[in-house]
Amino acid sequence: MSTRIFAKAALVGAGALALLGPLTAGTAAASAAGQEGGARVKAAPYAVVPYENINVRYGPGTSYGKITTSPAGQPLGAYCWTRGETIRDNGYTNDVWVKLLEGYVSAVYLKGNEYGGLPASAHC
Repeated sequence: MSTRIFAKAALVGAGALALLGPLTAGTAAASAAGQEGGARVKAAPYAVVPYENINVRYGPGTSYGKITTSPAGQPLGAYCWTRGETIRDNGYTNDVWVKLLEGYVSAVYLKGNEYGGLPASAHC
């Protein structure tokens, strides 16, 4: 392969990666780590990361049943955020809950901003 063709292929590949937007960093990190969470992150527009083990629930509050738990540091696929029960823990108070592929988690337990790392515009 000539240098010119190789350079053109590299530019096309870089352009394709740029089109992936916010998913690229989260899915690349999850895939590189070889974690099961990588496939789940790829199926959603955002990736969130809990800083401690979390309970994933059927709805945006502790009165909703627990679906599963997820370990700290595991990237999770997320769709949007909504208001729900106010949670006070670890010095934070917030009523924002993030809709995951599996269910809901309080943004209090997620790295990032008050919306669990999602943009303010990602309201459900």
